[in-house]
Amino acid sequence: MSCYEFVDEAESGRTAARPEFKRMIAMSKSSVPPFEAILVWKLNRFARNRADSITYKLLLQKNGIKVISINEPLDDSPTGKLMEGIIESLDEFYSANLGQDIKRGMKENALRGFYNGSQPPLGYELVKVKDGPKQRNKLAPEADSSPGVKTVKYIFALADRGKGCKEIANILNREEYITKAGKPWGRTTVHKILCNEAYTGTLIWGARPSQGLAKNEEAVRLENAWPSIIDKETFQRIQQSMVSRQPKNTHPRTVPSQYLLSGMAFCSCGAALTGHSAKSGQYAYYQCNRKFKQGNGVCNCQAIPKTKLESTVIKQIKSRVLIEENLEELVTQVNEALKSTSSRHKEKLAVLDAELDDTRQRLNRLYEAIESGKLNYDDLAPRIRELRERQTNLEKSRVLAEAEMVADSD
Repeated sequence: MSCYEFVDEAESGRTAARPEFKRMIAMSKSSVPPFEAILVWKLNRFARNRADSITYKLLLQKNGIKVISINEPLDDSPTGKLMEGIIESLDEFYSANLGQDIKRGMKENALRGFYNGSQPPLGYELVKVKDGPKQRNKLAPEADSSPGVKTVKYIFALADRGKGCKEIANILNREEYITKAGKPWGRTTVHKILCNEAYTGTLIWGARPSQGLAKNEEAVRLENAWPSIIDKETFQRIQQSMVSRQPKNTHPRTVPSQYLLSGMAFCSCGAALTGHSAKSGQYAYYQCNRKFKQGNGVCNCQAIPKTKLESTVIKQIKSRVLIEENLEELVTQVNEALKSTSSRHKEKLAVLDAELDDTRQRLNRLYEAIESGKLNYDDLAPRIRELRERQTNLEKSRVLAEAEMVADSD
């Protein structure tokens, strides 16, 4: 057996969506796994989410692979498994509690006017402010003569004159302005600046889903948290102008695309070819999306008439792809895909069954501990409720998985 090392630096153990973790699990699922055991420093390095821990350990166990904690030696006895469950529950509680503490601290920071981000907006700089024994960040505008402040004021001035985001991006690129990251301007980057209330001195924290506020919690909004670069009247006037020019929003699923190659055609520079129309829909064509957003200087690709490009592609597909030999191969691949889908459903059911069996065993061990008088029911009641709830959820998931398997087989 070979020795492998899987390292996910700066990745939270609260999620299984870690590149090296996923690679490790994928390797363990091969017909002959290249390793027999996984060594971790502590169980919380494997997973801090109880459901993930149980699911992936059962999957590994099915392939004959053990998870061994170097710092928490546990055996396969009922007591060892009970201790493992307690350790994992404590790790999950610690991780969730720590996350709440961090969010609370960041919210308190924002309420007091301190800046939580690590990168200030263009035109601002971070300044350290003493807060008791600690130092915290606030925003302060750069000097009026700085490139950042000049760029921000120029963008808002152009928008105030009725220029759209794409046109502003083209002007900035033509006049050789660059973004904070040193890249050409695009309409999205311009739009983000024009919608950022930080430029009016307003602090907003918690409005983005990634900042993790609960649904019933309101985002922090603090006026005059730092000196402004743009006055509020100008900012509001530009917002109203942008809204008035905005087309009616319709979910993309309700609007079929008139461009056959949407999402499949690409420019020689690597950007997508996107569909556009002119003269009230009289002319339709594909154009390099990078050139469309950032202007002529970034790509020399010419617009291609929609009919010409689509008819050429269809002709090539008919002559090279839709031939008898390829169609037979396609049928074979579809049949294999159906078999693979069935196999995945069966594997999912096997994992759910294993989890259900594990949950029932854990409940039985707790009941036995209560009956023997080793442990008190009041102490174990919360854990028993948790396991019963998990058992109910697993049973529901199993019913849904069976329904999906039946639906896919029809």
